Amino acid sequence: MSVTIRMKRMGRKNRAFYRICASDKRSPRDGRVIEELGTYDPFVPETDARCVLNGPRVQYWLSVGAQPSNAVRVLIKKYGPSGTHEKAMELARAKLSLPRVMPDPGPPAYVPEVKVEPSAESAPEPAAAEVVAVEAVAEVSAAVAEAPAAEESAGS
Repeated sequence: MSVTIRMKRMGRKNRAFYRICASDKRSPRDGRVIEELGTYDPFVPETDARCVLNGPRVQYWLSVGAQPSNAVRVLIKKYGPSGTHEKAMELARAKLSLPRVMPDPGPPAYVPEVKVEPSAESAPEPAAAEVVAVEAVAEVSAAVAEAPAAEESAGS
């Protein structure tokens, strides 16, 4: 069986993500694989942080005769064990792991006014009409309370 190291396309439409795999040469591109050796994400903003390889396993498969595809050959040359961009890859990954610093947005363009209702402590005295209405209710309730007492005294 001849083994090839190639990329297997994953992800959704218009947002590709690739797994770097060792697979049988006769199997389809996105088919069954022997072993996954790393990943490649072309949408990572830092160019040198896009590829992640398992160095010892890549070396093993190359030592037993696996043939990398053209694209994977370039990635192994740059980011594999003793690659040309190894230090740049470590710096790019460290930069991505740092928290993002957002600039100060400045003062807001518009702040709506908030209407504050007066509190109960600073409420003005009730109007004269309200006082009259409260006194009328008090008189009616007193009259209703006296009515049953008057009926009892009349009936005896």
